[in-house]
Formats: sequence, structure tokens, C-alpha cells
Amino acid sequence: MKLNGLFTILAGMLLAVGLTACEGEKDLKIIEGDLPIKTSTLYMVGDATPNGWDIGNPTPLQVTGDDALVFSWEGELRTGEIKLCLTTGSWDAPFIRPTVNGTEISRNNISDAQFAMHAGDPDDKWRVAEAGKYRLMFNLRQWTMSTEYLGEPDAPVIEPIEAEAVYIVGDAAPNGWNIDAPSQMEKVSQYVFKYEGALTAGELKACTQTGDWNAPFIRPTFGGCKINKSGIESEDFVFTTGPDDKWQVEESGMYRLTLDLEHWKAKVEYLGEIPASDKQPIEAEAVYIVGDATPNGWSIDAPTQLTKVSKYIFKYEGELMTGELKACTQTGDWGVSFIRPTFGGCKISLSGVESNDFVFTTSPDDKWNVTEAGQYRITFDLEHYTIKAEKLTSKQPLETEALYIVGDATPNGWSIDAPTQLKKESQYVFVYEGKLTVGELKACTQTGSWDVSFVRPTFANCKISKSGVENTEFVFTASPDDKWNVEEEGQYRLKFDLKAWTLSVETM
Repeated sequence: MKLNGLFTILAGMLLAVGLTACEGEKDLKIIEGDLPIKTSTLYMVGDATPNGWDIGNPTPLQVTGDDALVFSWEGELRTGEIKLCLTTGSWDAPFIRPTVNGTEISRNNISDAQFAMHAGDPDDKWRVAEAGKYRLMFNLRQWTMSTEYLGEPDAPVIEPIEAEAVYIVGDAAPNGWNIDAPSQMEKVSQYVFKYEGALTAGELKACTQTGDWNAPFIRPTFGGCKINKSGIESEDFVFTTGPDDKWQVEESGMYRLTLDLEHWKAKVEYLGEIPASDKQPIEAEAVYIVGDATPNGWSIDAPTQLTKVSKYIFKYEGELMTGELKACTQTGDWGVSFIRPTFGGCKISLSGVESNDFVFTTSPDDKWNVTEAGQYRITFDLEHYTIKAEKLTSKQPLETEALYIVGDATPNGWSIDAPTQLKKESQYVFVYEGKLTVGELKACTQTGSWDVSFVRPTFANCKISKSGVENTEFVFTASPDDKWNVEEEGQYRLKFDLKAWTLSVETM
């Protein structure tokens, strides 16, 4: 009886607990929408803000008097980007962002636009399209933001900058980002400094002392201010520690850059292309290509090695996939200079390469973009800083009844109507024996027309001398108009093998 009574009591208790739980469930309410963002601090960070991208010291917003969850800020914004954070010192924390990346802040005011908050990607930010004075309002209760354009920015207080020396630094400058030995400008007068020389595509800013990245720099009034063949996008500059705005050189070339430290003005004149004589040949025992377009991918420890044709000519023959590639002269190190196109994304396709010029630099990290997979011959000329890309096909013997040489190195000169004919020794072998003078030559299978395919070297100015020919291989193509270059006058024997696609040269 006592045991049964105990079970009865326990059952009653369980039933009571169950009823209580059911009553509690009836009281649960689901809250829809975003909860208020509860914080006592709010900051903005970005190159448009006064403190730039300094996450350790971002620009604070102030709580309004009416609502502790409404923050405002009033002041000058530069052109650039903005996002907001609740705390300082961490890029991994959640950020307040626009719902659409690149939403513009401009003279057109924004009223109660929704924002989002999350950490990580996508790294959406507002973009200040027009510099000026603004009032920003962020309502953390309603998850909305508003902007009001208040007027033009104040003109900077311009006082002459006293300096004994001025330097340019950046991947566009000759000495790159070396702050200990940046490229020095010429002092023309007390406040005027001039640089005249090569600038490559990339960024630059100027400084009045070496060895210190925390010192004030001479910068454009907005990030990415363009320098190109037309000059400089805006002649005004500032002298400040931040934000870290830089000029953007869009086109490599010879430039004259003049900085007036009295009136805070910059002037740029384009002087022409970088002369080939200013490019020192790249001395290398080996050249490699690396990238997802290449057989060995991005392996810097085992990149794809090219064949050394001559002292400065390196060649790759084989398959390329769609993707990126660049070239290097040593393995195992991403921090060295790479052979790169003069602009990012330069296309390589089965019809050739978009631009034949290349640079040898650590940055910017520009790469070629292979747009068509296939079999290629890629030739790098480290003396003239050029690249050639050709579709590689299986070579069938070149069928012809006659072969001629034409050019100022040959007996009949550039006469396409009466070029110098070679002796046919067999079905595919043609021979010339006689005098060649210093100059150029190429070969053809017919007379009377320049608009046909010619027998040419695989690269321009392939040398013929008393030592022989620099590279024995040739191609049969209408362009580019590559020719052999005879460096020494003499009596020669040239043998063209149209089956092996080779030229041999001997002196007689």
C-alpha cells in the first residue's frame, strides 16, 4: 500500500510538471525582424574617413541625445570606401555594411536606407563618390542609415613644405617600395622638385625623408588619382600621414613629374615609350612559367622550365590551359621579380598575345590570361623584353619548287620581283652559297608579292654570324615580320631544310 501510494504521488508530480510546461509554451512569443544592435560605441573605417583604414584608431560616431541607439557623425569625407564596426582592433569582428556593395554616398541624400551587419565576406562597403562635408546618421534600433550633404570640403591650409630632398616610392617608381632607398627627385629650386625617367604601371607617392613609413607623405587629394599619357587627373596634392592615398600610373612610359611644394601642385608630362636601350638585358640561366594555365600549376618549387634557345631567348612548347601565368628566373621564392605583362589580364590566345611587351618587376602582381586552351609555342626575349605566342601545330614538310632570300644582306637586296634564288639540292633542301653583307634577310617561296607567308626565324633579329646561326629553327608565316640579322659580312653557306624546318649556316 505504501509503495502504490508513492507511485501515485510521483505520477501526480510529473503530471503537474507537464501541465506547467504546457502553460509555459503557451506564453512563448516569436519576435520577427532584426533585434536592436546594443552597443555604446560605433566607429567608421575606410579611406574616405578621417582616420583611414586604421582599425586600431577608427573614426568614432557620437550617440545622439534622443536615443542611445542612434549615432551620428558630421565632418569631411574624402572619395573612397566606408564600413562601420562596434569595436576597435579587429578585422574579424562583424561590420555594418550596405545591403548593396558600392552604394554611393554623394550630394544625393540617403534617407532611412536599410543596412546589414556581418563578419567576413562579402566585404561590402559604401563608396563616397563626392568629397565634401556630410552628416551621417545610423539607427541601430531600426537598422537604417541616412546621409546629408552639407557642402564642399574646406580647402587645405597650404603652407610651403620645407625640404632638402624629395623622393618617390611605389611599384611605379624605379626603386619600388624601398623606403630606405627610394628614387630621389632633382631639386630645381627651393620648392620645386622634378623627376624625369621611366615609370611603370602601378602606384606611387612622395616623401621628404627616407626610412620611415609613418612620416607625412605627399599624396593626391583622392586615392587612385590617375597618371597616364594625358597627364595627371588632378594637380592638387596634400601632405599628410593618412589616409594612404597614392597616384595610379596607368601606362608605363617616360615621364616628367614636377612637384611644387609651395603651392601644393603636381604636374605630369608624358615623354614617350621607355627606350629599349634603358632596359638592361635580364641575365638568367633558366626561365620558368608558373600559374594555373601551366602544366605544373602554381608550384613555385617546381615550375615549368623553358628551353634555353640562346643567351636571352627561352622557349616553351606544349599545352596551356585557360588561366593565368607569369614567368620567373628562379624557383622557391614568391618575393623575387617576375616577368609579367605591362598590364594585368593581358590575353594570350591561339591567335597570339595581346601585347608583345613585358616588364621584370616584383609588383604589381600582373599576369597573362590564357583565354584558349591548346598547344602553344611561347618565346621570351630577355634582351628586348618581348614575348611571342604562337599556336603550335604538327609541322608538315613545306612543299615548294623554289626558294628565294630577300633583304639588304642578300645580293639582290629588297627586290621582291627578283630576289636571290637558292639551289634545290633535294625535294626539301635548298642551299645558298655566296656573299652576305651586314643587314637583314628572310626567305620566300614565290616572287612579286610582300603579302604572302615568308620563311622567318622564330624570333626577331635572330643573329647570323661567322659562328653560325643563333637558332636553327624557323617558321613559315605572314607575320610578325621577323627577320634574320647578319652581323658579319662574309662568304656563307645557308641550308634550308623544309622538312625539318631548320636553317644551318656555315662560313666558306
